[in-house]
Amino acid sequence: MPNIVGVKFKEVGKVYYFSPKDIEFKLGDGVIVETARGVEFGTISVANCEVEDDKIVGELKSVIRKATEADVNRYHENLKRKPKALKDANERIAKHNLDMKLVDVEFTFDNSKVIFYFTSENRVDFRDLVKDLASLFKIRIELRQIGVRDECKLKGGLGPCGRPCCCNCYMGDFERVSIKMAKNQGLSLNPTKISGLCGKLMCCLKFEDEYYAETLKLMPKLNSEVTTPDGNGTVENNDMLKRTSSVRITLKNGDTELRVYPVDQLSKASSSQQKQAPQGEADEIVETAEMEETEEVAELLD
Repeated sequence: MPNIVGVKFKEVGKVYYFSPKDIEFKLGDGVIVETARGVEFGTISVANCEVEDDKIVGELKSVIRKATEADVNRYHENLKRKPKALKDANERIAKHNLDMKLVDVEFTFDNSKVIFYFTSENRVDFRDLVKDLASLFKIRIELRQIGVRDECKLKGGLGPCGRPCCCNCYMGDFERVSIKMAKNQGLSLNPTKISGLCGKLMCCLKFEDEYYAETLKLMPKLNSEVTTPDGNGTVENNDMLKRTSSVRITLKNGDTELRVYPVDQLSKASSSQQKQAPQGEADEIVETAEMEETEEVAELLD
């Protein structure tokens, strides 16, 4: 198994594996590595350890060296240049009257390139802007369009729950989120209730989806007939966390009462209590259904 160290280039970002060679690293150590963007400064997030071969994606590159005091100072100097670079770039964007919103700027460690991140609803022709910025910074310019979720991850903020956005706090990467996850949890499907600051579905819908999806299989359907220890009743509410159901049952005196039961005490009402159709009528229903299905398939084929 290969020996690796995990390196992050942003405080909240993906972890990339590199070979430490013969260097011993501790968590939080600075490191200089070679990436597709050139020489970069990173931070050790996984100290020297061995991992399975299938965990390595692509070529395992080696670190160049442990970051020196001069490297750390250079990294922080690049960070200090960001506010002025953002101000200058925004002035040029306004000058060229471009429909784009500048989100962040990043100087590469070796100062060979500066990357501007922006959002826009439309495609932007920024060729003249690039020339203007190149003459201003005297280095290579790269403009990279990002999505609204990436913008939220970069800038952060407080979510609807009142806590900092998960993507900006600890999520290394985004995971797929669907409206089905909100349905599984019984949440309101009002977009304002289940959307984050980015306007997309909240990332946290994914966190407990596995539990809700499995629990949903155990719960009876609302308004369905079930058998309880006290007799038959109708399901009016389900508590997914407690795994209980509220069932309205009919008492011996004719009154109804809402009682709560664990789902393992409930069973589907016996089908023998349901009205049975005469045999001939049932056969006719089946035959009609088969005919309708055949016609539907034929229509699809046409």
